Amino acid sequence: MSTVPTRTAYPRSPSSIQELGIPVSIVEDIVLQRLVLEGRSSVGLMAKATGLSVGIVDAVVDGLRQRMMLEIQGMNGRDYVIASTDKGKTEAASRAQATSYAGYAPVSLAEYTQTVHAQKGRSPINEAALTEAFNDLIIEPGFFDELGPALVSKGAVFLYGPPGTGKTSLAERMIKMYKEAILIPRAVEYDRAIVTVFDPSIHEPVAQQPEGLDPRWVLCTRPFVLVGGELTGEHLDLDRDDSTGVYRAPLQMKANNGIFVIDDFGRQKMTPEALLNRWIVPLSRSIDFLTLAHGASFQIPFDAKVVFSTNMRPDQLGDDAFARRIPNKVFVGQIEAPTFDRVLAAVCKAMGISCNQESADYLKTFILENAEGGLRPYYPADFGKTLTSICEYEGRPKVLDKDAIDRVAKIYFTRDDSAGHWQTQAQVAA
Repeated sequence: MSTVPTRTAYPRSPSSIQELGIPVSIVEDIVLQRLVLEGRSSVGLMAKATGLSVGIVDAVVDGLRQRMMLEIQGMNGRDYVIASTDKGKTEAASRAQATSYAGYAPVSLAEYTQTVHAQKGRSPINEAALTEAFNDLIIEPGFFDELGPALVSKGAVFLYGPPGTGKTSLAERMIKMYKEAILIPRAVEYDRAIVTVFDPSIHEPVAQQPEGLDPRWVLCTRPFVLVGGELTGEHLDLDRDDSTGVYRAPLQMKANNGIFVIDDFGRQKMTPEALLNRWIVPLSRSIDFLTLAHGASFQIPFDAKVVFSTNMRPDQLGDDAFARRIPNKVFVGQIEAPTFDRVLAAVCKAMGISCNQESADYLKTFILENAEGGLRPYYPADFGKTLTSICEYEGRPKVLDKDAIDRVAKIYFTRDDSAGHWQTQAQVAA
């Protein structure tokens, strides 16, 4: 669970247009577009909607009023009630051809870049940190000796091994090593283009936002982005909404200061070579380049820990150049018998299943003799779930003995007569 990071101060709302760092015309656009949506508003309500101070909004409103784009229609207490004039509506429609963004005012690209650099992971990565992060998994002895240095390294991490060995589960828990929360901007501006960054499906705000925090920023737990075979090149570039003219940030930008896992690597529509060529500069120099629709390119920080997870061997994915680009390769294989026993005991305890060592030994022997791939950490949970279903159906106690194991095997495994061994459905698919 992330905690509020140690900081002397959080960014406060700018008190003047000069402190914004973005063109005043951007704020004018947002005010005009909001008036199109709402019909009428007030200076106070507009300040809340844009995340700006009342002073800035008041100055912008005064400028638009002097150019006859909006008018003061009265007072609501001490607050001015404002609405667009016909000229303002025409101007809003004209500006909407470029962008009709009407959300929180963006922060500048320079401010975003500075903030990302200041938020690089500060939590120490050592055996104690790994033990805590993976405390709900049973790990093979010595595995952290390989994983730890790979995570400390600045480069990407390549997790590989046969299916069902827990690679995805390992990747999902890496984010737990980082305790500090980070600031995510709602949107970033460059060359008058608006790029939305905060994504509720990825970024999780902390329960208590710091008092006085600039509303254009959200304090969140460090992001964890997991994508699989659905990943395409388009996900790594700016995505422009043609109806609004607003850009959505690519996945690696949303993952900044966190972890970006590419699961099932090698099975995407884009080839491994294409993906790595796209990321040669980001992985080596910690920067990325994005391009707007009108051709302007700009640089953003690339500060996500990239983890490639795959069932394929490294030599199946590319040549020697590929191997050099990802120097940290960690093999995740089948588990040993003592670890299997520990996993089985934990599963049986959690599911209320009775099981003794004789039954555990019989299950291990059955798997090793009949199922291809050796002992995998998912077998105990899968067997436990199937056994529970059988016992509920037949109305008998949950006991994992020899007869129960044989009974589960008939449902769980499929018979591959040509190979002469049992297979799981996952192995058949692979």
